[in-house]
Amino acid sequence: MNIDKATRKYEGWLGGQITLIPQDVRLKHKLMRQAVFPFLRGTFYRWCQLWPEVCRDVARAPRVLAVGDLHVENYGTWRDREGRLVWGINDFDEVAVMPYTIDLVRLAASARVAIEADRLRTGAKDSCDCILTGYRDGLKAGGRPIVLGEHHHWLRELANSESRDPSRFWDKMGRLPTPRRRVPRSAIKAMESLMPESDVKYRVAQRTAGIGSLGRERYTAIADWHGGKIAREAKALATSAYAWAAGGKIRREVLYQEALDQAVRCCDPFVRVRGRWIVRRLAPDCSRIELSTLPKQWDESRLLYEMGWETANIHCGTRKAVKMIVRDLRKRPANWLHEAARAMTNATAKDWREWKSSRRD
Repeated sequence: MNIDKATRKYEGWLGGQITLIPQDVRLKHKLMRQAVFPFLRGTFYRWCQLWPEVCRDVARAPRVLAVGDLHVENYGTWRDREGRLVWGINDFDEVAVMPYTIDLVRLAASARVAIEADRLRTGAKDSCDCILTGYRDGLKAGGRPIVLGEHHHWLRELANSESRDPSRFWDKMGRLPTPRRRVPRSAIKAMESLMPESDVKYRVAQRTAGIGSLGRERYTAIADWHGGKIAREAKALATSAYAWAAGGKIRREVLYQEALDQAVRCCDPFVRVRGRWIVRRLAPDCSRIELSTLPKQWDESRLLYEMGWETANIHCGTRKAVKMIVRDLRKRPANWLHEAARAMTNATAKDWREWKSSRRD
C-alpha cells in the first residue's frame, strides 16, 4: 500500500469516528508536501504501518501506554496546581498500548529529520545517545517531573522565548475567525466546564493548529475575565491510528486521560477529557514549543536528554513494564536506536518524495 492509498484509507476510517473539516484536511496535505519534518508530523498512521516491517526486531519489545506520535516539537509547558511552570510532552492524541521502542525511535527519527533540515546542529548519532541516556536515567530514577523552578533554570529561559510574549499571543487569539459551521453543543459544554465561573461571557472561534490533528474540529472560547483574557480549547478525540494500522487486532479506545493520570507527571489541572473532546487552557506559557521559536544559541544535547527523560516519565506510568524495559534495553546492541531511527527516516523520506510528486488536492 503506497502513501496515497494509506492516507485515503486512514482518513476514511478517521472520518467514521469524528467530523473532519475538508479545508483543514487540504491544508494538512499541503503542509505535508513542504518538507520531511511536517510530513513526519502529519503521518503517524503511516508510521504505524511501516515501522513493524522496517524495524522488525525493535518493534518486538515490552508494551506500555506510549505517546505514539512523539517528536521533538511535541513538548511544551503548562502550570500545575501550585502554579509552577512544568515542561514536558504536550500532546497525547495518539496514545495507545504499544512497544516502548516506538516512542524512542520516532523521537530520534524526528531529531534526525530536524538535523537534516538544519533545525538542529547536533550529530544524528549524538542525538540518539542523548535521548537514550536521558531515558535510561529517567527509568532508573523511577521518573521525576521536570519543574522549571529551582531546578532547570536553563530550560526555563529556553521556554520563555519572545514568541510567547502575552501581547503577541492574545493578539493572535483575537484574530481567530468565527466558526463557519455550528459548534456542537458538547464542545460548548466541554469548554464551559473549565471556565473559572459559570457566567463568563465568551466568544467562540475556530482555531487551526498543529499538523497531526489538522482536520479535526477544534474550537476556542475566548473571554475577558477580571482584567485579562482567558481561553479554553476543545479538540475532537478519536482512537489512535495505531488501532487502524493493527487492522482490528487491538481495542478501539481513547486512552488520553489514562496516559495523563498514570504518568509520573505534575499535571495541568486544565487538561481534561470531556466526552469526545480534550479540553485545555490556552495561555502564553501553556503551549507547545517549536524549534523555530528557540534562541539561536542553546544546548541541544541537554534538551534531547530531557526529552528522553520525559519519555521515561510517561512509560513509568505502566509500572509493571519498567523492569522488563530495563532488561530489554540491556540486550540491545549499542547502536540500535541510531540504526532504527535512520531506517525509519529513510522510509519516511521515500514516502514524502512520492507524496510531493503525486499528491494533488
